[in-house]
This record gives sequence, C-alpha cells and structure tokens, in this order.
Amino acid sequence: MSGLTDKSLESWIWDAACSIRGAKDAPKYKEFILPLIFTKRLCDVFDDEINRIAQEVGSRTKAFKLVKHDKKLVRFFLPLEPKNPDDAVWSVIRTLSDKIGEQLTTHLRAIADANPLLKGIIDRIDFNATTHGQRDIDDARLSNLIEAISAKRLGLNDVEPDIIGRSYEYLIRKFAEGSGQSAGEFYTPTEVGFVIAHIMDPEPGMDIYDPCCGSAGLLIKCELVLQEKMDLRSKKTFAPARLYGQENEPGTWAMANMNMIIHDMEGEIQIGDTFRNPKFRQGNRLQTFDRAVANPMWNQTEFKEKDYDADELDRFPKGAGFPGGKADWGWVQHILASLKPDGRAAVVLDTGAASRGSGNANTNKEKEVRRWFVEEDLIEGVIYLPENLFYNTTAPGIILVLNRAKPKEREDKLFLLNASREFTKGDPKNYIPDDAIRRIADTFSAWKEVEKYSRIVGYEEIAKNDFNISPSRYIHTGEADEYRPIAEIVEELEALEDEARATDAALKTILGRLMA
Repeated sequence: MSGLTDKSLESWIWDAACSIRGAKDAPKYKEFILPLIFTKRLCDVFDDEINRIAQEVGSRTKAFKLVKHDKKLVRFFLPLEPKNPDDAVWSVIRTLSDKIGEQLTTHLRAIADANPLLKGIIDRIDFNATTHGQRDIDDARLSNLIEAISAKRLGLNDVEPDIIGRSYEYLIRKFAEGSGQSAGEFYTPTEVGFVIAHIMDPEPGMDIYDPCCGSAGLLIKCELVLQEKMDLRSKKTFAPARLYGQENEPGTWAMANMNMIIHDMEGEIQIGDTFRNPKFRQGNRLQTFDRAVANPMWNQTEFKEKDYDADELDRFPKGAGFPGGKADWGWVQHILASLKPDGRAAVVLDTGAASRGSGNANTNKEKEVRRWFVEEDLIEGVIYLPENLFYNTTAPGIILVLNRAKPKEREDKLFLLNASREFTKGDPKNYIPDDAIRRIADTFSAWKEVEKYSRIVGYEEIAKNDFNISPSRYIHTGEADEYRPIAEIVEELEALEDEARATDAALKTILGRLMA
C-alpha cells in the first residue's frame, strides 16, 4: 500500500478539480471532472488485474489477449491498450495531444460500449461540446486536468475502496458548496447521512431504498454503517445490503452510479420521476423494502391534486387525504407505501412539514395528512437538526422516522429530539461533529429522555398541540425562555397570512350578498 490517507487523497482530488479554472469555477465543471477521476480509478484497477493475470500467463501482452477473449476475467473491461503493453492503461488518455476532447469522448464511449453497466454513466458527456461556437472546456484546460489527475495512482494496491470512496464523496461535497440552490438536488450533508444510517441500523442482506437518491450518499452510508457493525462483530464475510435508488436528473443519476462503483458497492439506480412513475414495482404494486432513506427536495409545489388522483399504486390513502400545495408529505406517503410490514424509514424534510397548519382555525390539508400519520401510529420520532447544515438553505430541517411495526411499549408515543445545538461552526456551512452524530443516534435508538434534549410525547399531548410534531415545540434548549427558529416562525406567519386572506375573501363574499 502507498499509504494514501483520506486527507492526502482529498487534497489531491480537489487540487485536480481546481486545475481547470480554480476553486470558484470547479463546480461548473463537475460533469467533466467526476467521470475522468472515475475513469482513472477504472484504468488503474484494470492495470492491477492485467498484472495479476500476467503473473500467471507470463506477460502483459498475453494477459491483454486473454482478457479480450474472456472479459469476465475482470470486473470492467477497458478497450484501451497502450502501444507498449508494459505502459499503464491510463497512458492512452494521458498521452493525448491532438483533438483531446474528441478523442477522450471516443475512448469513454468505447469503455461504456464494452461495459453495459457503465452505459449512460461515463459516456453521456461530450468533452468536445461547444456553446455558441466556443468549447465548454478547451483542450488546454482538459490537458491540465488530465495531467493533474495523473499525479496519483488509484489502483487496488494504492488506495482502499473506502478511502477513494470517501474522497470522491468529499469532491461531490466541495461541488455542492459552490452550486447554490442546485446543491440540494444531489447532496445531503455527510453527518446527516450518518445520523440516518445509524438510526436505520441495517442488518446483512436488507433491502434499502432511496426514491430520490441524488448522488446515492444516503444509501452508501447505510452500507458503510453495516460494514462498521460487522467489523465490531468480527464478521469478515456477510451479505451486504441490497441498495436501490431512483433519480430523475440524468447527470445526478450518472453521479450516483459512479459514486456506488467507486465505493466498490453494488446497487440498482433507476432513472425517472419517482413521484409520477416509480420504477421499482412488483407487478402492479410497489416493490417494498426493509428500510427507506430519503432527502426529497423540500416544499415542492409542482405536484397537483390530479397527480395524486392519477396514482394507481395505492400510495396516497383516502383517509390521509391530498397534502395540499407542498409535496413533503406526499413523499412521506410514497415512502410509507414502499416499506415492508416491519419496515422503517428516515426522511429529511423542511421544519415546516412538522408544524404547518397547526393552531390555525381553518382546515389545513397538510396538517390533516400529518394527523393521519400520528393517529395511525406510524411515526417513531422526529429529530430537529441544527441550522445552516444544508447547501441550498440555512433552514435547519428535520429527520422524520417512520416505523410500520413499533414495539408495544412505544405505541401511541413519539420520540422527539432537539439537536439544534449539536453543531460546530463551519465555513461555509455548519457541521455536526462525530461525537454528536453518535449521541443523536444513540439517544434516539434508546428512546432515552434527556433534559432540554429529548422527550417521549404521548398522543394526547400531540393532539392538544393540534398535531404539531416539531421537537422545538416540546423541548426548549435553554437558549431562551422558548427558543424558536426564525424559519419556523416565518412558516407560521405565512400560514396566518393565508388564513387571514381566506377570511377576508369569505367576509367580502358575505358582505356582497348582504348588499345585493
């Protein structure tokens, strides 16, 4: 082993990404950078496999011929053979000097053609593409990027899958930092993912599903936590979790597949709109899973009542109703319908999803769906997260935990945890330190009440608070007489304004009739 650490590899991988036009512009080029680093890993691993075969058959020349004849001898067959068979496979790309964008695109498409698993993943980008007659990434910058990526070897004997995987995800996080509003479409903060994975507590062979998987970070962290648990049990061999995800955006779908493969994990990532066309089905029903994890885009307004009415998969129970103008609870309904009878799920939502409509005199559809979940005893608990963790908002967010089979002693109760103070200031974002990740997960899993931190709340108290399930409503952290985050107050003010407008309209109608 060359002794590459997470930090040294992270520094190199980020420096390579910045070689195009610096840190500020690196996120704009993520669709060029990620496939190239992924391809470097494929090339170096393929070299290691060729070397292993060469030791048995006598030479790399013979090994190349043998692998061409039987591609099953390697995980991914790369149709890149250097003129000198003793040269590294990556040298075919590194020595490109003319029409680099065009030739690079050809090479990556040839790799995809030879490996059906990589179709649409590394061949979807045209490195020779132009916009208004100007190259998106010219050959000079492309040459700089290739040379920067060439600085380190990423083979089996150089870097463990876990280290390259963590470094690749670090690169995705760095891209998220510079991507503004679009960051939330592909990245959930690492520490939020690990809180979820520890609470989901996956066991070997479980089916784990993410209906809006982004770059697959939540699924990957569930497998990493499973591996950690098996290491503690000294289990060297065990059935890995079966990972399933769906993602609507093609570039993010490709990112998810690369992220899974570079972590040396296998899973099935489908492409398409989960809300309107979920891909994981068994006949005319939804496929169901042991665990589900998700961070759907918050407060989506694009789904209308007709989208719910058109559903033929029984995802939206009539008793629960249509959740109104924001889709947060629509996603929760889809996830519930995707669970096995003893399944559990963890969903990241905007804090408003826990409280919108509560305390208002008018009927609120979102509150009615929330009430249904509480009355059906499907919510295990809610965790209130710190502010300024997520890349596309400063709002804190919550983790909603569902459980289709709560233990008898926990029936008609919710476990609420206020983790709003569990953060360390960061730039540009706050983060949850490792000890706090474990404290949150361990406290939640144990249903342990801690003053100013966590409470077990019964159905009667939830009903008395008009089905507001935000932990900040029930647990005061001591920062003030009653700490209430600004985002939550703004949500309530907006709801009150909506109610006032509705009342004004009704009053005008009545006055109009009286004066007619």
